[in-house]
Amino acid sequence: QVQLVESGGGLVQAGDSLRLSCAASGRTFSSYAVGWFRQAPGKEREFVGFIKWSGGSTYYADSVKGRFTISRDNAKNTASLQMNSLKPEDTAVYYCAAGETIATCRKDYGMDYWGKGTLVTVSS
Repeated sequence: QVQLVESGGGLVQAGDSLRLSCAASGRTFSSYAVGWFRQAPGKEREFVGFIKWSGGSTYYADSVKGRFTISRDNAKNTASLQMNSLKPEDTAVYYCAAGETIATCRKDYGMDYWGKGTLVTVSS
């Protein structure tokens, strides 16, 4: 079992930056890939990006590529989502997730554990 807790959400203006954190507890964090997802009001949850186990490889959705950066610190059992040049359409609840494998053919990318989310609101 892995428990995940997101933090860092809030209200920002368009063009601002925000950094979300994901704190993990339980089993060895480095054994899991970490994914970030978001769900806007009235919309389905969508993939934002993931970082592999060692932290050497990342992959992003086209909508955030070049603006968002995922990192992790396995020694501290944390992962982060740095969001720059935020847009109103980035408004959503952001979720951190962890999985032993990555399944890109699935909407949830095969993530096994999920946090409860943190709300990011970007005003225009």
